[in-house]
Amino acid sequence: MRHALIVTLLALLVSCGTGDGARYSRKAAQSSLGKLETPGLIIGEFELTKVTDGDTIHVDGLDSSLRLLGMDTEETFKSENDRRLFENGWEQYLAAKRGDSKHPVKAATPMGDEAKEWAKQFFEGASHVRLERDDPKEIRDRFGRYLAYVFAQKNGTWLNYNVEAVRAGMSPYFDKYGYSRQYHEDFIEAEREAKAAGVGIWDPTKMHYPDYAEREPWWTARAEFIAEFHRQGDGRDDYFTLDAFDAMQRIEQAVGKEIVVLGLVGEVRLGDKGPTKVMLSRKMFGDFPIIFFDKDVFSSTGISRYRGEFVTVRGVVTVYENKYNKRKQYQLVVDRPGQVTLSQIPGLSE
Repeated sequence: MRHALIVTLLALLVSCGTGDGARYSRKAAQSSLGKLETPGLIIGEFELTKVTDGDTIHVDGLDSSLRLLGMDTEETFKSENDRRLFENGWEQYLAAKRGDSKHPVKAATPMGDEAKEWAKQFFEGASHVRLERDDPKEIRDRFGRYLAYVFAQKNGTWLNYNVEAVRAGMSPYFDKYGYSRQYHEDFIEAEREAKAAGVGIWDPTKMHYPDYAEREPWWTARAEFIAEFHRQGDGRDDYFTLDAFDAMQRIEQAVGKEIVVLGLVGEVRLGDKGPTKVMLSRKMFGDFPIIFFDKDVFSSTGISRYRGEFVTVRGVVTVYENKYNKRKQYQLVVDRPGQVTLSQIPGLSE
């Protein structure tokens, strides 16, 4: 099985030459830390230092938390205002948190606190964990968090925490940012089991998000859009995902060539006299600009409705040099609506 092979590879890659149960050495930890910025599926083995909530943990030597792939537990109560609002009644609390948002929102729930306690129990006795990526080139998310699956040893077996949390009903299979490349079928089966058993977020007697039936079509539409992009770009060198660690380096090398990029729509800067810029999210303060000189073309694409959603854009890479600071900006210029493809998000694509 693929899972068994990966666990075996992990053991070979991160072994310190110590006996069973020995603490993972600081030297070995530093070696693994070096792999955090190195492309590849296998990251390494780390000392577990803190379980913050159901989908956030910290490991030794890492200055930021991990974003656990394929899962998203509900939020824990951290704000006194939220606690007071919750005390006024569950239904009123949910309505207040949702407000006039078109999409379901994140909110603290009793289920979020339950997921945190479940995570603590799962990792109890685990002095160290093993980390694995979903894609060799996707290292960090937009906020600088490392993307990872986390394995912990339970009764002599290394278990994928991300999948087991879904199996326990602590989280849905969260494919809002794309299907799991490594464990898609495992997640599907784990969620099927949780729903059939009516546990966790699938237990109607518990206080959790009541709108998963609304969330799931939205997530799936995004996941299908991303999957289609990868299918079309398979084996091609002119398709770029902006969250890949080497995306900008490759874009710089593609000046004058036509490429297709996938990214999240971030800030939209409407130009009164100059061009309109749509920033595709790559990382904080490092987004990639899509340039529209024709405002009618910009309006025709419908991209302004897709803030926070995935789009693909086809165009020729050009370079703009700021005449004041001489800094170069790599960009795509859109002069036809057909260069922009939008995902079929419920409520946006109709």
